[in-house]
Amino acid sequence: MMTSQPRHFGFAGATSVLVANMVGTGVFTSLGFQALDLHTGGALLSLWIVGGVVALCGAIAYAELGALLPKSGGEYVYLGQAWHPLAGFLGGWVSMTVGFAAPIALSSMAFGRYLSAIVPVSPRAASLAMLAFVVAVHLAGLHAAKRFQVAITTTQLFLVAAFIVAGLAYASPVPLDMGLDTGRAVQEVFSAPYAVSLVYVSFAFTGWNAAGYIAGEIEQPERTIPRSVVASTLLVTVLYLLLNFAFLRTVPLVEVAGKVEVGALSARAMFGEAGGRAMSGIIAAVLLASISAMVIGSSRVTQAVAESLPQWRVLGARSADGVPRNAILAQGALILVLLLTNSFEAVMLYAGFTLNLMSLLTVLGMMRLRRAAALMPRPYRAWGYPVTPLVYAALSLWTLGTLLMQRPGASLAGLATVVVGVGIWVLGNRTATRPSD
Repeated sequence: MMTSQPRHFGFAGATSVLVANMVGTGVFTSLGFQALDLHTGGALLSLWIVGGVVALCGAIAYAELGALLPKSGGEYVYLGQAWHPLAGFLGGWVSMTVGFAAPIALSSMAFGRYLSAIVPVSPRAASLAMLAFVVAVHLAGLHAAKRFQVAITTTQLFLVAAFIVAGLAYASPVPLDMGLDTGRAVQEVFSAPYAVSLVYVSFAFTGWNAAGYIAGEIEQPERTIPRSVVASTLLVTVLYLLLNFAFLRTVPLVEVAGKVEVGALSARAMFGEAGGRAMSGIIAAVLLASISAMVIGSSRVTQAVAESLPQWRVLGARSADGVPRNAILAQGALILVLLLTNSFEAVMLYAGFTLNLMSLLTVLGMMRLRRAAALMPRPYRAWGYPVTPLVYAALSLWTLGTLLMQRPGASLAGLATVVVGVGIWVLGNRTATRPSD
């Protein structure tokens, strides 16, 4: 049984965690990978609209689950209730190993690259120092972590807004073929590369489900969770669309294609070398906010999963002041391994496939609970049911199927992670039920 926690995240705190979980490395890096196969502004910008619709449909479903089951743990709680304890463990396992560790590692890599453009420091050294700093802040205490998160998320939004305004006001926009008059944009929207690009977009939106990871610490969850998930998803969708339009106005597509530091390229075009370095520092600050928010969620998932297996229970322990320090340290160690060993694009596709799979099962689980647990009190019901969860399921199946065919390596690696989780769950339960000598 999971321990209860004090509820200290209100609407502002919960929304700041959600926004900071979403706005991170994905939006500043994925355009370069999308531009390798998509060559019209119409198709590229529509990705962020479609991605926002998918995220909003998923967020609405998760909001119902979060209000129905207001416990920290996210997919670990939802899948276990909707399907089977094994499914719950796999949801927690994927969140613990992929859902947070991979995005934090990617954000740390990007942070190092952006910071190295400002000061003469190794990108890897900057990444490691930043990770150590964020972990130390969250080890300090719950209230310090919450104040830090709200403050840095506010700064994050201000800086992103400033970047958007600068991009939209850029006096010498580069030519951009929207592809609407020739029909090229429509052709690209229905192509396999478009579906693969949606995986990059879904990775950029990863975090809309973060309220579930701290639901047990949210005040009035039946009211706060729905409001925070919808508000944060709509806000981030608008920011993403405008930010990518600013990128496309300032840098030619041929220069963006295949590049990771898209934000730095755009800043350099707008402000010159000195201004580009300053904007690189701003983007680094945005990534810091995202990493901080993900550390909050990742430690809570690790704690929830650890409490389900006796031999891992030490990771689920909270100290006297309520901080899950063992879980934070364990996540820090896993992130460190990924940070030192993995490449950028491979981790992004691997994480995108695996997280989409778990989110799909969770949304379908919400629909199953409507029938299997019809008598459970539901403080909040998903808007537009059953259309919104079905839209999410259909688009997720399309992207997962296409990615499996187009990028089998990353997809199979994601499935292998799930299989490893099954093995750990079976072994852990056998050990737990084995009679003592």
